[in-house]
Amino acid sequence: MSSGAPSAAHAVPSGPARTVSGSGLRRLADYAEMCRPRIAVMTAAAVSAGYILASPIILDWAALIPALAGILLLAAASGVFNQVLEIRSDALMSRTADRPLVTGRVLPWEAVLLGLGLAGSGAVLLWGFSTPAAAITTVLTFFCYVLIYTPLKSRSPLCTTVGAFPGAMPPVLGWLAAGGRFDMGAVALFALLFVWQFPHFLAIGWMYRNEYHRAGLKMLPSFADGGRRTALVALVYAVAFVPVSLLPTHIGMTGPLSLSAGAVLSSAYLVATLSFVLKRTTARARGLLRVSLVVLPMLLMIMVAEFLYLTVPG
Repeated sequence: MSSGAPSAAHAVPSGPARTVSGSGLRRLADYAEMCRPRIAVMTAAAVSAGYILASPIILDWAALIPALAGILLLAAASGVFNQVLEIRSDALMSRTADRPLVTGRVLPWEAVLLGLGLAGSGAVLLWGFSTPAAAITTVLTFFCYVLIYTPLKSRSPLCTTVGAFPGAMPPVLGWLAAGGRFDMGAVALFALLFVWQFPHFLAIGWMYRNEYHRAGLKMLPSFADGGRRTALVALVYAVAFVPVSLLPTHIGMTGPLSLSAGAVLSSAYLVATLSFVLKRTTARARGLLRVSLVVLPMLLMIMVAEFLYLTVPG
């Protein structure tokens, strides 16, 4: 992790130096990078899980595909606009200094046009082929992420809480796209992702705390207290994740397998968080991050598998 003033390689290109270069394939690769494909994979999995859990006995794939595509297009657009708004802070962090906008491989006006095209296409696709509730909620989630969460990152540690709202929406959007209502099922899925996010993102924040601090991003509840408040917040939400992980079974969405999986996985998440709380090192934060990336996908996968086993005939 670097320290001190940013090097010349991390400075934001300006003026004539910001020229377009590279082949067409390189340009497409840069556009794809701006859409954050790794995040898109997790988003797609969460949306699909919500859709399946809200579906009747026969799963309507013809309705899932355009809904999933529309949601992913708007999610990609939010990632693009996030990078447009954060060019200067990205240039001050080694983990983001090679992004296309920072290096000048993509110009800001190109990124804006790309984001508008993605957002517009996603909104039209959802409005034309999905439910009005899914379309409206997805667009509102997009605006919350771009216009509220992103600017707040440089102003207040509350950005983590605000960002957890759009971050928890993917399974709810899938639920609504399948015709589900804003009922306890939607609440359970939202709560699952909302609570899970805090130890996950606080671990990332602690790992890159010096870079965030240098870039002026207030991603942690505290910085100067040695991370005690950060650890406390992570622990509170890790404890809350235990009962929340059992909520889908409690409301009748899933069965005993998901209940057992929720108990085991949430306990593992709590242990990893407690380890970080007791010794706030980068290594333990990285360990917590790795556990978080296993716990949520595995729990959703088990929930979906059990739901399909219990509801699909034959």
